[in-house]
Amino acid sequence: MLQTVGEMDGVNNSGVSEFLLLGISESPEQQRVQFWMFLSMYLVTVVGNVLIILAISFDPRLHAPMYFFLANLSFTDHFFVTNTIPKMLVSLQSQNKAISYAGCLTQLYFLVSLVALDNLILATMAYDRYVAICRPLHYTTAMSPGLCILLLSLCWALSALYGLTHTLLMTRVTFCGSQKIHYIFCEMYVLLRLACSNTQVNHTVLIATGCFIFLTPLGFMIMSYVRIVRAILRIPSATGKYKAFSTCASHLAVVSLFYGTLGMVYLQPLQTYSMKDSVATVMYAVVTPMMNPFIYSLRNKDMHGALGRLFLGKAFQRLT
Repeated sequence: MLQTVGEMDGVNNSGVSEFLLLGISESPEQQRVQFWMFLSMYLVTVVGNVLIILAISFDPRLHAPMYFFLANLSFTDHFFVTNTIPKMLVSLQSQNKAISYAGCLTQLYFLVSLVALDNLILATMAYDRYVAICRPLHYTTAMSPGLCILLLSLCWALSALYGLTHTLLMTRVTFCGSQKIHYIFCEMYVLLRLACSNTQVNHTVLIATGCFIFLTPLGFMIMSYVRIVRAILRIPSATGKYKAFSTCASHLAVVSLFYGTLGMVYLQPLQTYSMKDSVATVMYAVVTPMMNPFIYSLRNKDMHGALGRLFLGKAFQRLT
């Protein structure tokens, strides 16, 4: 029988009440460097994503489906790093590196759910770009506000169910022996490596649900971009081709970064998971959320204008 969420407040069936988050390195010098590095990255990520959300919220020019999904992606990234980095910073800076069993599973739930949500929102954004370029005359009706809210609600529901499934399965795992996590947060593969019970069910469900949650949207995005490229190639003018491709370039860059770092970690057997994969996990868990605001605003004139109006107000309008 699976334990209920309420039982997570106590201990698991092996009697483990807490884990020790030791970080990537136990060297005090390296931990100090890691503290300032992760603190800087966290602040940049939070500021960048909050600015994206505020700019889209307060600028009527950006009240369009693409920016609606982008604001939700920024919110997800902000929540994602807030779930892991503050606790990691405390562990790096203090002598108390303990995280409770319930706290570890809570962190795991949000980590798994938000990665899945990021992925599903990216797939929804790919559909938005497909409709905008391949069916421009039907864009207003095809991407109506009601449909956008429905798609986003579906993304949230699926990701919450995905995270809950793996968190409940983790409550069945027995931990005995070392409770030391040589890592910066409670990550799925790291916890399964600490288990002394049979984790075959966890691994099987992880592969099956992962294929549905990650590979299905990836296949959908690939098909969308094949059709987008075909449509762009049919545009007669070079200027038209450039303008059409520029609306997809940011999204394509974020998708490549997301799946590239994710694939480095999870496209391998559990038994081969090692310290080099910890670096790859930091890439998708910290670097990707930090880079997304820069990628989406770097060459986006609408976003530049919205950020300028957010900071300077009417003074910016006079300058432009």
